[in-house]
Amino acid sequence: MSRTRVHLLRHGEVVGAEERRYNGQADVALTPKGEAQYGFLQMRMKKLPIAAVYSSDLRRCMEGARLLAAGYGLQVSPHPELREIDAGKWQGMTWTEIEKKHPKAWKQRLKDIVNSPFPGGENLHDVAARVRPLLVDIAARHQGEDVIIVAHGGVNRILLLDAIGAPLEALFGIEQDFGCMNCIDYFADGRSVVRLLNG
Repeated sequence: MSRTRVHLLRHGEVVGAEERRYNGQADVALTPKGEAQYGFLQMRMKKLPIAAVYSSDLRRCMEGARLLAAGYGLQVSPHPELREIDAGKWQGMTWTEIEKKHPKAWKQRLKDIVNSPFPGGENLHDVAARVRPLLVDIAARHQGEDVIIVAHGGVNRILLLDAIGAPLEALFGIEQDFGCMNCIDYFADGRSVVRLLNG
């Protein structure tokens, strides 16, 4: 049966990664380690039969996506739908800062990470609503082919949960390290199989 194989990558390490923070849709830069992680992915994936490369349009994804695409003689297709969750007024803040400055809102978000939006930003349903249709389109367009998608920790977790039929509440039951690789097969009959997770 025809399938689309999606190699779903998380961007490399970014500046400020030593502290837990919500970068959201800020255009943060890669660290030298983050750049090296993309180089490792390029070597690891060089023999794969990639037909297309899709990416979040944020810098930390696009830089790596361009590197990977060049190895196949391809151009990157950037999509804002693949951006990380919009963290609103908390964008760029560390978890420690938020807990100190906005303790009530912080506790509410931790209590219900699915439905509670960031102040002035999105909740998980909002992210899922923009990411899912794009994934369906990509899978339908590339039946019988392999593609790369370079995105973010939150976006990747949502797509992986969907692939195994798990609810959004299980978001943090999946780890996504900087520069990691996931592999999901999407079949024409609607089935999906996760072949690699956080590899």
